[in-house]
Amino acid sequence: DMNRTFPDNVKFRRTADPCLQHALYNVLVAYGQHNKAVGYCQGMNFIAGYLILITKNEEESFWLLDALIGRILPDYYSPAMLGLKTDQEVLGELVKMKVPAVAELMERHGVMWTLVVSRWFICLFIDILPVETVLRIWDCLFYEGSKIIFRVALTLIKQHQALILEATNFPDICDKFKQITKGTLVTECHSFMQKIFTDPGSLSMATINRLRETCREKLLSQG
Repeated sequence: DMNRTFPDNVKFRRTADPCLQHALYNVLVAYGQHNKAVGYCQGMNFIAGYLILITKNEEESFWLLDALIGRILPDYYSPAMLGLKTDQEVLGELVKMKVPAVAELMERHGVMWTLVVSRWFICLFIDILPVETVLRIWDCLFYEGSKIIFRVALTLIKQHQALILEATNFPDICDKFKQITKGTLVTECHSFMQKIFTDPGSLSMATINRLRETCREKLLSQG
């Protein structure tokens, strides 16, 4: 995964001096030793790499990675990825509540949420939304916790509801979900960040935790 981490970024090329691949390797190996229950999971390379780009410091990147994986997003990067799978199902339930027409479209065409939003959750919007917007989202993620991911996802879906509802089949729906991460809505990060706190409406951690419990039980029962 090292060579696939930001291959277009000059600081991660082997010819760079210093090459941030070395720092990335050190952080990931150290974290694998620190949290043996997680070790290494695909997706962590992008998170750690982004933190290294931001902080330019291996130790700070390590502890921020630990805060994300150990506290803010537990079980996202564990071998079974149960936390990640659970939260994708939680998003589906929230869409039923907040944007029911889109939920009905997904159900009618048999589109599982993991097919259209898994990279949003695994990579925390890296390489999906513009860099400045991702940085603002991450600020809120560290400050307010995981519900920010749901606020961002719901805002993208709600703001583009009309576009998504134009879809007439399975591949078309998947394509629409790629389209909604582009354009002025997400490039104008200040107004976008204001929208994530208004568009989804009330979104309490009590509601999210209740849905997490239900969705986790459902996933475990499915094996």
